[in-house]
Amino acid sequence: VYDVSTNGDADYIVMELVDGITLKQYMERRGGYLNWKESLHFAMQIAKALEHAHNQGIVHRDIKPHNVMILKNGSAKVTDFGMSSQSTLTKEALGSVHYISPEQAKGGRVDNRSDLYSLGVVMYEMLTGRPPYDGESPVAVALKHINGGAPMPSTINPNIPGGLEQIIMKAMAHDPAERYPSATAMLAYMDEFR
Repeated sequence: VYDVSTNGDADYIVMELVDGITLKQYMERRGGYLNWKESLHFAMQIAKALEHAHNQGIVHRDIKPHNVMILKNGSAKVTDFGMSSQSTLTKEALGSVHYISPEQAKGGRVDNRSDLYSLGVVMYEMLTGRPPYDGESPVAVALKHINGGAPMPSTINPNIPGGLEQIIMKAMAHDPAERYPSATAMLAYMDEFR
């Protein structure tokens, strides 16, 4: 946001014009999923954005391919930091239920590791073409996140390198204490894998 102002009775904000498409649209144009190198490229940029936000005390709470823009120069930009600070399963959260952390789905305490869980889900989808959990209703999907047990991504796409799969599954650990403690730590593992 560059500016906030009023013109007569209208309040308005001035924001950056992001010339690109969402990661979701980008994946659809590529046949639904990406190769591991491109997935890692975007995941590292998302993690860097989260690192910056988390260092400012901001938890995004709604990381999903629809909230990542892919610019014409091939870089990624995380958008939509406007998610409510509530941790309950709101109408907005139900719309993002495929990417929600177990603690979010339960209405529990949300912190930086919740965003890392969602990034793990986004990486899973980038590499397999589908999120780890699906169901007939948003509540059914939320319950699957709460119960855990996602299939390994390599069972869907055997071309996923083992080291990258380990990074995804650690980010998606059911217990936040078993996830990366920070985006910085996750980035270090991604950089080492690269």
